Amino acid sequence: MNIRRTLLVTLASLVLLPNVGANAAERFITVSSTTSTEQSGLFGHILPVFEKESGIKVRVVALGTGQALDTARRGDADVVFVHDKVAEEKFVAEGWGVERKEVMYNDFILVGPKADPAKAAGKDILEGLRRIAAAEPRPAFVSRGDKSGTHAAELRYWKAAGLDLDAIRGGWYRDTGSGMGPALNTASSMNAYILADRGTWLAFKNRGELGVVVEGDTRLFNQYGVILVNPAKHPHVKKEDGQRFIDWLVSPAGQKSIADYRIGGEPLFFPNAKR
Repeated sequence: MNIRRTLLVTLASLVLLPNVGANAAERFITVSSTTSTEQSGLFGHILPVFEKESGIKVRVVALGTGQALDTARRGDADVVFVHDKVAEEKFVAEGWGVERKEVMYNDFILVGPKADPAKAAGKDILEGLRRIAAAEPRPAFVSRGDKSGTHAAELRYWKAAGLDLDAIRGGWYRDTGSGMGPALNTASSMNAYILADRGTWLAFKNRGELGVVVEGDTRLFNQYGVILVNPAKHPHVKKEDGQRFIDWLVSPAGQKSIADYRIGGEPLFFPNAKR
């Protein structure tokens, strides 16, 4: 019986070996990206198209833009796909990335209570923030607080509005240190104002009493870029497969896949790669 059992175990192991080998040989790249590309559902739409065409799987690490760039600096990603042009250009200038290519854009919006207690509604994001800061009592405001592209943009807007956030910060201002989806959940539960990217907002279901308060300001433009992590810094970077993903994103096929992603007939991102 022992000999028979040993033989069966050996045969079972031999049957499983090809599957183990297939999994080990799976081609994949790691993309460090912002939470908005994942939480908006964009990756769920475009990645299967790329993977089917190329045979390359894409593993996404979704973080705030600052954290996504730090992940790439450590060599824990092959490609960075984020939305903070200043930080991206610095990343490339410091030698961490090979080249930055623009892929798509959408816009930021100021979301807030439909009752709009600060009377912030309009098309001027700076005036909207001034009214929030001037309101008595100040209504709740939720911030990502996570060094993301959205957080960086919010801080720029407070400064451009002539407001010293450090001086006026108080219990009304809530730093969440979280991604866009969780931050929106916090704003919904608090019936608070929040700066959001339109893509995640359109995909967000738990809106409660929140609505769009400020939109249409040209300063709310939100550009996304993609960068190959520099193999000279990290030799293990999958240069060829990472570049193939980048080339696909900016190709007509990739741009069409981005344009085709809609919710309720409304596009979440607008492709604008330079040919």
